[in-house]
Amino acid sequence: MNIEKKKTSPALFVRQVRQEMQKITWAQRRDVFISSAIVILLIILFSLFFLLTDQIWSFSIKQIIKIGSGI
Repeated sequence: MNIEKKKTSPALFVRQVRQEMQKITWAQRRDVFISSAIVILLIILFSLFFLLTDQIWSFSIKQIIKIGSGI
């Protein structure tokens, strides 16, 4: 299987890249802001959830160890 690669001049490559960049639909500033705010909010909520869960498990395991050791 012989696959030949075409050589593209740098100028042609830049023109093709510019053409493709014009086809892109960029997100609006408002959409980016809302998405970022949602991501930050979810990070905070999940952090609090895992903190609370970790504290509950830690407390529970310490109580079990206390009961088991007879202290």
